[in-house]
Amino acid sequence: MEEYKDNFPQEELKTYTEDELKIIEEGKVKIKFPDFDKVSSDAPVFYNPKMEFNRDNSILALQAYQKEVDREINICDLFGGSGIRGIRYKKEIEGVGEVSVNDISPLANEFTRINAELNDVEVNIDQKEANIELRTNMGLFDVIDIDPFGTPSPFVDSAAYNLKRDSLLCLTATDTSCLSGTYPEPCIRKYNAKPYKSEYYHENGIRIIIGFAALTLAKYQKHIEVKMSHSTEHYMRVYLKIIKGSKATDKSLKNIGYISHCKNCLYRTESHGLATSVPDICPECGEKLVTAGPLWLGPIQNKEFIESMIEIADEKELNTKKKVLKLLNSCKMEADAPATFYDIHKICRSLKISAPKLDLVFDKLKENGFYAVKTHYSPLGIKTDASSRELIEIVKELAEEVENK
Repeated sequence: MEEYKDNFPQEELKTYTEDELKIIEEGKVKIKFPDFDKVSSDAPVFYNPKMEFNRDNSILALQAYQKEVDREINICDLFGGSGIRGIRYKKEIEGVGEVSVNDISPLANEFTRINAELNDVEVNIDQKEANIELRTNMGLFDVIDIDPFGTPSPFVDSAAYNLKRDSLLCLTATDTSCLSGTYPEPCIRKYNAKPYKSEYYHENGIRIIIGFAALTLAKYQKHIEVKMSHSTEHYMRVYLKIIKGSKATDKSLKNIGYISHCKNCLYRTESHGLATSVPDICPECGEKLVTAGPLWLGPIQNKEFIESMIEIADEKELNTKKKVLKLLNSCKMEADAPATFYDIHKICRSLKISAPKLDLVFDKLKENGFYAVKTHYSPLGIKTDASSRELIEIVKELAEEVENK
């Protein structure tokens, strides 16, 4: 193989020989990239096998979106890297027009060119700072995919400026430690929201990202419809359809609010409105409540959209299909569920009793007329419209039945 060079003036590019390159297959594409020892932000071009699941799921989401709008879509992959995401979008999604793959690194851009040729596809290759790419291409993209190392927050305003009516914004956040409440100060700084490390901290993180996006878009008289969201391994991912109109945007912002939580009895409550008052004291046990937000209190899964993704998955050849379908079916079940969930083992630890089987808890909740479904956030989680007191009484009753047998 020839040695690849580029004449971008911004940085001197290293050349790579055949022995220094690695080739992988993912979906319908082959990708060449330098064989670095580990994936990190220090390596401008790399392949992260852990994100294949993310890319597979994104293929389904963008195809479902394309079918919904029923037109040719133009896509921007804002952080291109080796080009694998944008190239897969071009090759594996029907009804795609232009795909723009952007990266500030000339080395990354060179490998995008190499990989586009390798897969016989044409993509536009841009070398701009991410915000400049969005600000100088207003209204040209139907889909903007922001999948950076760390937080997407510095790029959401430029995306909000760029996005047109009925477009799609895809956001990945890998700064889960701050969104989940382990490091609250960075979350306040990046997302203008206070997190809280409860049993449902990953869901809170998703809701903080969506709330931040909704408030940012509102400046441009745009609001969102959440099509799908999930928390998987080291990242959180959301798909937001963009809708225009000042009155509808004002109405949409009623979905912004706060979740207050009692660490003692696990009571939680929602307060809708950005400037609303929030309770300080738990009405169940009198302990002080902890509040997270502002965040999104509206739906974070769209059942019809996810059903479309499932139908498309049946027709696709994906290495992670089984895992993707498991996630999609779980998210579909969660679509009608209320915000937050309960961890049965945490309840039982606080009560100092043995945990009953999860299926028995589900059965008892439904027997008593409550809504109850599992959640993809935790294998021990239950989403239900039962109050914390009602759920605790059911768990105690089941535990006593087990002891008396």
